[in-house]
Amino acid sequence: MANSLLTRDPPTAAAARARGVSTAPPRTEPLAKKSPEQLCQELLARKRALSRQEAEQISAQGREAVVGVLVEVSAQFVEKATGTKQPHPSTPSGMLPIYEKPPTGKRPRKPGRKEGHPGSRRSTPPEITARKEHVLAVCPDCGGNLSQKPCRRRTRTIEDIPEVKPEVTEHTICGSYCRRCKKIVEPVVTDALPGSKIGVYLLALTAWLHYGVGMTLSQILLLLNCHLRFPLSAGGLVQMWYRLQEVLYAWYEQIGEEVKAGGVVCADETGWRVSGILHWLWCFTTSTATYYMIDRSRGQPALKKFFTEALAGVLITDFWGPYEHVIAAFKQKCLVHLLRELKKVDLRNRSPGWRAFRKKLKRLVRDALRLPKREDLSSQEYASRRTRLDSRLDEIIATPWKDADAKRLVKRLIKYRNHLFTFLDHDGVSADNNHGEREIRPAVIIRKNSLCNRSEKGADMQAVMMSIYRTLKLRGHDPIRTVAAAVRAYLQTGKLPLLPAPGTSLR
Repeated sequence: MANSLLTRDPPTAAAARARGVSTAPPRTEPLAKKSPEQLCQELLARKRALSRQEAEQISAQGREAVVGVLVEVSAQFVEKATGTKQPHPSTPSGMLPIYEKPPTGKRPRKPGRKEGHPGSRRSTPPEITARKEHVLAVCPDCGGNLSQKPCRRRTRTIEDIPEVKPEVTEHTICGSYCRRCKKIVEPVVTDALPGSKIGVYLLALTAWLHYGVGMTLSQILLLLNCHLRFPLSAGGLVQMWYRLQEVLYAWYEQIGEEVKAGGVVCADETGWRVSGILHWLWCFTTSTATYYMIDRSRGQPALKKFFTEALAGVLITDFWGPYEHVIAAFKQKCLVHLLRELKKVDLRNRSPGWRAFRKKLKRLVRDALRLPKREDLSSQEYASRRTRLDSRLDEIIATPWKDADAKRLVKRLIKYRNHLFTFLDHDGVSADNNHGEREIRPAVIIRKNSLCNRSEKGADMQAVMMSIYRTLKLRGHDPIRTVAAAVRAYLQTGKLPLLPAPGTSLR
């Protein structure tokens, strides 16, 4: 009896055999003679941990197999944690992207308007420039005769750009002798710069396409030759842009003075190359003006060239150190950059000390960003919450953090203690440098298309023309007609009119 009890199978196993189900462990193919990539893919397909026997099989293949599996497993772990695919070690460097955005989540909503929305179409132009009537002589289906008078009429409006033909005007300039001045005087031709055969409108158009839109020189020449039927050489066009820059340089200086006199100034910088040498493109912008400057320095010398006096308003920047040398009444640091730094450290630091620090600082920043949106708070409640934010910031600074990243960011908080919550005390001040980054982005696109400049002279013209066309866009002016009208006024009077303010125009 005892022996039978010891040799009897468990009820579960007996029941399984009675049902015809095998109780043996699942058979798997041996892991020997497989590449590390194949081994990892097989383990992922099984959805289970590596057994000791399988690990011994991998170890039996030698040191290279063990190292390959570890590298592959670590790459897949990083890919799962960061959401970005890690390149293979054998991938050529030329095929590695400089920056790859992490995959976004699901689309928040279906693109397009909701079903059943009112229909919309292009509105009918207020003016009809030409009319055409279409009448059939015979039936297009059977060739039969049609009624003499149409039985119905319908209209269809079509908008198109006609084929462009350059307008060539011969100007006869009559000179007259002035008895008082004792010399021959002539009327001024305002349709083109002196000695030029290119009109000011075409000159303003091509400069806007290059410095305002970002088209390359070859693309502009292709547009001129194919669409506008206006053959022009690259060298001749660039020389005309240099002359246009000389005429409009007073606007560039005016933009710089208006930016420095602005109440809220955003500043940012990005890399730029001149003759292959690294320079920096600086952007100083307000809500109505943008000033670009290309300089060899990324530090205090470049800032001293622009900020020749103390700034009476608020300066919004990121945490780049040289901005601290600018004397301003108030400063605001970009809190979005601080949140990005927290997210960046999260990818490599998961220690409990860092998580505790990150949690407190992130909550503080989020609460500060939400406070100006609270319209239901009274002035006393707002002031109380504002004071509480400063107290919470001081608590974070005073805490003896042991994590290295936490200590590093605490030093930053101490350094910029008075520049984090300026937006809570002044109207019209943003907590981020979004406007500055948006204004520098057009220059980044031009850098990608045209590969910067080949000379210092070209870099100066780049800064001048981009500043003018970007400022005109911020003020809502037609860039082509405004520049053409200003050049005509300069040719007529010898003095460039002031840069038009928002809501005004040049006639």
